[in-house]
Amino acid sequence: MSDVRIDLSLIADMVEKGSRVLDVGCGDGELLALLAARRNVDARGIELSREGVAGCVARGLSVIQGDADTDLGDYPDDAFDYVILSQTIQATRAPRLVLENMLRIGRRAIVSFPNFGHWSIRAQIAFRGQMPVTGQLPDSWYDTPNIHFCTIRDFVHLCDEIGAVTERAVALNAAGGGIGVKAPWWFWNLFGQQAVFLLKRSA
Repeated sequence: MSDVRIDLSLIADMVEKGSRVLDVGCGDGELLALLAARRNVDARGIELSREGVAGCVARGLSVIQGDADTDLGDYPDDAFDYVILSQTIQATRAPRLVLENMLRIGRRAIVSFPNFGHWSIRAQIAFRGQMPVTGQLPDSWYDTPNIHFCTIRDFVHLCDEIGAVTERAVALNAAGGGIGVKAPWWFWNLFGQQAVFLLKRSA
């Protein structure tokens, strides 16, 4: 567990012990395994790829094959305490609907994503005239699964539109360190390589 991705460790720290958790787009189950070990949660997952599902099952995790864009609508309201979407919202076809469903079926939603507003990405577009390739966005434009890039500011606007309340937010720099909590959004947008948001429905 010492080599856990920093955003996954942050997410785990945001989850209360013993909670009911659904990890959407859970990949090979790294976060689910971390949550089960560190937070003793009732962990469930949904993953699109068969390889990912097989990897989760091999870890002894409860995961089904499914699509965030179409299958979250089948879950009842308040079925989970937390619904998590880690580094996946930019790969969904309908990010707003996915986020709305997360906040419907969970008391809280946790979303992490790469920030397309980071200064290095702006520089690659401005000075090289090419779609950026970075540590957080490692694929070339023709190979990337990401179809809806967004910035931290874009995500904040989306939360405002759907009435999601931010309980906690963290922006991470290239070294994995947190950027000042009291820094303005524009600063986060320029220097944060990725962000993690803990959200709840408005009253």
